[in-house]
Amino acid sequence: MKQITDFRIVERLQLGEHYFMLKVQHPDTMQPIQPGQFVEVEVKDSREVMLRRPISIHDVDAMANTMSLLIQIVGNGTRKLAELKVGDKLNIIYPLGNGFSVEGKRPLLVGGGAGTAPLLHLAKCYNEKGVRPVILLGGRTADLIPVKEPFAQYGELLIATDDGSMGEKGMVTQHSRFADDYDHIATCGPTPMMKAVARHAKEKGIACEVSLENMMACGIGACLCCVQDTQEGHKCVCKDGPVFDPLTLNNWM
Repeated sequence: MKQITDFRIVERLQLGEHYFMLKVQHPDTMQPIQPGQFVEVEVKDSREVMLRRPISIHDVDAMANTMSLLIQIVGNGTRKLAELKVGDKLNIIYPLGNGFSVEGKRPLLVGGGAGTAPLLHLAKCYNEKGVRPVILLGGRTADLIPVKEPFAQYGELLIATDDGSMGEKGMVTQHSRFADDYDHIATCGPTPMMKAVARHAKEKGIACEVSLENMMACGIGACLCCVQDTQEGHKCVCKDGPVFDPLTLNNWM
């Protein structure tokens, strides 16, 4: 069930030049959150930003009624959010969309850049089922992979960077462990990366899920700006996704 709630910021962490993390706490009992779901946050006191901003849910602590939002600074809205401090209120619509399925006994999670955000909660959910996934994170450089070490608590962490500044040199699909024997792949990140991962999964007959990052405005399927063509007709990424089986997407791969 969706809620509109004023969360309180209980922690703010700067992650290099391009990213920051906000941990926010619900005033009462937080709704259950699936890995891969997202929120729409209000940007207050800005003449340039009229619409809410969609942000992936990075981590969830149901006992503490908190969730963490990993945010990339890319425009006026996220720059305004970067000014928030501990103790400030953040109005949030949550939980939105449909998440990952948490299937498989030997899963591979592949994230690139800001697309690493939803994979930490996903890895934790696998752990709750007694499964430690292989987690492959990639970026052009090491500093463009915003979060690394926390993933190692929940799975086997692998890293690929285009310049070789951390992990193996090259794209995630060129990593020496990318083609291991997996039974499920979940991926989020730049579209070319996800398409390459999805093509590999199709060739190997591996179940795969991709988290699309179409432009979203409302987050509830009303504005229709995030529509995706699928085998079942046009669907709103914000409401029917953002997670899809890539085999159901028309002209995508």
